[in-house]
Amino acid sequence: MFDLVYADPPWSFKTYSDKGKGKSPDNHYPVLDIEEIKKLDISSIVNKDSVLLLWATPSMLMYAIDTVNAWGYVYKTIAFTWIKTNKKNTESLFWGCGYYTRQNTEICLLATRGNVLPRESHSVHQVIISPVEEHSKKPDEVMKRIEQLFGDIKRVELFARRETPGWVCVGNEITGRDIRDDLKLLALDK
Repeated sequence: MFDLVYADPPWSFKTYSDKGKGKSPDNHYPVLDIEEIKKLDISSIVNKDSVLLLWATPSMLMYAIDTVNAWGYVYKTIAFTWIKTNKKNTESLFWGCGYYTRQNTEICLLATRGNVLPRESHSVHQVIISPVEEHSKKPDEVMKRIEQLFGDIKRVELFARRETPGWVCVGNEITGRDIRDDLKLLALDK
């Protein structure tokens, strides 16, 4: 059973143009609609006292909070705000897509279930300024800060794209399986 869940769900976005469809996540990896994400059996793999760190773009914030609740957690705060810079010129902001304004941030929500886990450090900053990399890849700095914040606890990354030492990492790019199947296998390991 895990003390910490770190997840970047493959949210399905509504697009309004052919240009938007070309940049949509479903051109890069399989996506899930919000109801499929909310139905994931997270409670089968976590301890009664655990923390959730969940990524969302600003346009998906409402759905992310719905997901937090559906997974049995209570929203507490925004753990991290990633301000994206360009790959080559890291002095300039990345110009992403957006429904009204050009988005260049993503947020990582922090939610808890049961008793709050103790913080190992009180010096972890929220803002991360880092260049974009491949589509949807988060800065490596985030996992380092999570480890600094909560210490050596049992951690799982859902929808992971690569293995990370000290973490259990599952996702179709690693296991080749649907996340629902990965969750069933993790639940058997408890």
